[in-house]
Amino acid sequence: MNLLADPNVTYVVLVAGFLLAILALFAPGTGVIELGALFALVVAGYGIYHLPINYWALAILIVGVFPFLVAVRKSGRWYYLAISLAALIIGSAYLFNSGTWWQPAVNPAIAIVVSVLAGLLMWIVAYRGLEALRRKPRFETRMESLVGATGEAKTTIHEEGSVYVGGELWSAHSNQEIPAKARVRVISRDGFVLEVEEIR
Repeated sequence: MNLLADPNVTYVVLVAGFLLAILALFAPGTGVIELGALFALVVAGYGIYHLPINYWALAILIVGVFPFLVAVRKSGRWYYLAISLAALIIGSAYLFNSGTWWQPAVNPAIAIVVSVLAGLLMWIVAYRGLEALRRKPRFETRMESLVGATGEAKTTIHEEGSVYVGGELWSAHSNQEIPAKARVRVISRDGFVLEVEEIR
């Protein structure tokens, strides 16, 4: 574990752990990513425990999150992203106390490369996530388009039955008895059950 006495190693492992944790949230699966994130964060935690931290640099890292969020939510606000990256680089380089206030413990070149790569990855993940939230699900759109559509009763419908609408078989409900093979129109839906009426 002497390797973790090197601030550069601890810093890189810490960032890798956070990135893996974020990826695990957006892409849950086999558990491999989750285990990798847990392992990296535990290892980084051991290193942090044995390294003195500059709390002002930690504060810069935390504050730098806010312009990043503004940049993601407001398209074209690239200067907010630049401010966030600058805060990330400065906070990363000075996160650990080197013993001299002006001298960074983390190699500035490593801080720049890791911060830019991590920032870009976070940008892609966050932007795609918001894009997905804004986009109306195709399934929901298709469900809404069923109202007013016509089809055919596959069974006799009285309270319950089934209809063929929009190229698929659906559960149907009607207060009036509808014979099998009759033409029907969807007048509303309740979840996955279509309320239908006979077309006369």
